[in-house]
Amino acid sequence: MKQKPEVSIIISTYNSVEWLKKTLWGYAYQDFKDFEIVIADDGSGVETKEAIAQLSPLFDRPIIHVWHEDIGFRKTIILNKAVEACSAEYILMSDGDCIPKANFVQVHLKHKEPGYFLSGGYFKLPMSISQAITQEDIKKQHCFDLKWLKAQGLKDSIKNKKLSAGTFESKLLNLVTPTKPTWNGHNASGWKQDILAVNGFDERMQYGGEDRELGERLFNKGLKSKQIRYSAVCVHLDHARGYVKEEMLVKNAAIRKETKLQRKTYTPFGIKKDS
Repeated sequence: MKQKPEVSIIISTYNSVEWLKKTLWGYAYQDFKDFEIVIADDGSGVETKEAIAQLSPLFDRPIIHVWHEDIGFRKTIILNKAVEACSAEYILMSDGDCIPKANFVQVHLKHKEPGYFLSGGYFKLPMSISQAITQEDIKKQHCFDLKWLKAQGLKDSIKNKKLSAGTFESKLLNLVTPTKPTWNGHNASGWKQDILAVNGFDERMQYGGEDRELGERLFNKGLKSKQIRYSAVCVHLDHARGYVKEEMLVKNAAIRKETKLQRKTYTPFGIKKDS
C-alpha cells in the first residue's frame, strides 16, 4: 500500500448514525479503493464513535474520526480540522447522509485537474425510501436503480435523469445544465493546497452557504470549476433540519456578500488564525 492515498474523503456528520452507516457502506463498495475517509464529526455521541469503529475494518485504511464537543452548530470548524487531518493531496467532500454510487470516487479522480475544483450534486430521496435502503441494496446498487426506486414509491420527475443518464447523456447534461458549478459541500472535490491557500472554511459561518463561500474565494483566487452533477452521483437521505435558524442565514449571507464585493481570496477566520 502506498504511504499516501490518492484521495482523502471528508464526510461530515452529527448524531445521524443510521444514515452514516449507509453512507459508509457506499464507500466500502466503491470501484476505486485507494482512499482514506476522514469523518468531520460536529459533536456526535458515543453511538457514532462505536459505528465508525465497527465499520472501519471494511476499508484498506482505518477511518480517521475528527471530533469536537457539541456546543452548537460548528460544522465549519470541524471541517477545517478534517482538512488538516487529510494526508492526500486531493480532497473530496460529502455528507454523512449521501450514499455514493460505486463509481463516485472514480469519477472525481477522472476529472480532477490542477487549477480546477469539481462540483457535483445529489438526488434527494423521500424518508420512506431512505429508511428502506439496506446494506444489500447499496452493495447491489439498487438505490441508484430507477426501476427499484419506483417500486419503493419514487415519483416521476425530470430530476430522475440524474440516475438514468448514461455516459454520453450525462456529459451533455453537465454542459447544458443552468446550475452553476459551485463548491457544494455534499459533493465537491479539489486540491488540498488550494483549500489551504484560501484558509479553508470561514469559521464565523454556520448553516447556509458556508460551502459556497469557500468556493467563491477559490474563484477569486483564480480557480475554475467543472460541472459533474450528472456524472458523480450520490443519493441524499431525508432528514429534519432543526438546526437551521434565520439569524444563521442572515449572518452567512452578509459574509458571502462581502466576499463577492471585495473579491476576497482569504479568510482570517479559517484554519490559520490571525494573531
